[in-house]
Amino acid sequence: MTASPADTTTSATTTSDTTASGVITSGTITAHALTGRAEQVSSLIVEDILTLVGQETSSYDLPALAEGLDLLRDLAVQRLGEPDHEHRHPGGACGDILTLTYTGTAPGHVALIGHYDTVWPTGTLSTWEGWEQPHTGPEGTERLSGPGIFDMKTGLAQGIWALKLARESGAPVPTVTFLFNGDEEIGSLSSRPVIEETAQNVDATLVLEPSAHGAVKTSRKGSAIFKVTATGIESHAGLAPQDGASAITALAEFVLAATKIARPDAGTTINPGVFHGGSGTNVVAGKATANIDIRVTSEAEQSRVDAEFTAITVSDPRVDITIARDWNRPPMTLGPASAPLLTLAREVAAEQDRELPDTAVGGASDANFVAALGLPVLCGMGAVGDGAHAQGEFIYPDTVPAQTALLAGLLTRLARGLSVG
Repeated sequence: MTASPADTTTSATTTSDTTASGVITSGTITAHALTGRAEQVSSLIVEDILTLVGQETSSYDLPALAEGLDLLRDLAVQRLGEPDHEHRHPGGACGDILTLTYTGTAPGHVALIGHYDTVWPTGTLSTWEGWEQPHTGPEGTERLSGPGIFDMKTGLAQGIWALKLARESGAPVPTVTFLFNGDEEIGSLSSRPVIEETAQNVDATLVLEPSAHGAVKTSRKGSAIFKVTATGIESHAGLAPQDGASAITALAEFVLAATKIARPDAGTTINPGVFHGGSGTNVVAGKATANIDIRVTSEAEQSRVDAEFTAITVSDPRVDITIARDWNRPPMTLGPASAPLLTLAREVAAEQDRELPDTAVGGASDANFVAALGLPVLCGMGAVGDGAHAQGEFIYPDTVPAQTALLAGLLTRLARGLSVG
């Protein structure tokens, strides 16, 4: 669905009437006014963020993921009411995928995508020092810390509240489909088909991943995990070492050669993250495996990496090397479909009296899948903070109102779809 250029700006250029309590009564609203309303309810948004963080949702803990998704659904219903359409897609060995659709007052349709799983194992919460206790960082600004608070439970809560604020504003709003998945941190193995199908049925997709210090993410690296297996010959390390062919030695040679394939200047990184092998210190190892993380910025680099991995040889020809390649996410760039979406987001930010930079990052997300289809997508619409996947990850709670209002304002801009011309 598309709109004329005039249609995409009308809903955000006329202010509305607001009561003394801050409730928006009628008409359309500027992003600046939405920010004011978000500031009034900021404590409630933060409360919802902490509620979500308080339910641990490790990617590998299916019971915890189920509880976390139930909690997330309850929170959406509490703030927005029952959805007009709802479907829970079984995740199998991964967390389930939930889609909730709220019918709008205008013909546009927007997807808000966010994952509820985290990298943190169940039990982390009990050892997280300072959980729920605001503290001041070195820069002198208040922080809130907790497992998953930055990546990306703050974005989930802000997404729900953004639609709530947009609906309360009296401005036309698009139909919004929330997609919550529980396997993003392990590659979106079950949710990818649902994400791609959802994105193809909307005008634009906004991914609620954390921002890059306030910037939206318009370029992301493609990612892969290569599992390399070396199969050698076992023998007694003391009595007959010459009869053995060490899988560990061969795999170590392979991994060292693989790291030299990296081209940091071209954005290509190679990280051997997991290495296992052997059965005993007195046994020449018969098997060893390594999981290698690969990040690239282009399809050309992907092809080069594939070819150079294939060409690696080891010194002992008796050891067999096999490579299981999983190119999980394609590279993401700011294409012609997404450029108008960035323009709209910047117009909303300008009404908030701030700039909205965009940036390229090394991490991958579900936005990569959408961009690869040539569809409009913006990523990094969520939290402002830092420390993803690190002990002490945090958000700046004072940024929550502006980020929520930015998203709410963009929803009103997309009420009649996205103009591409």
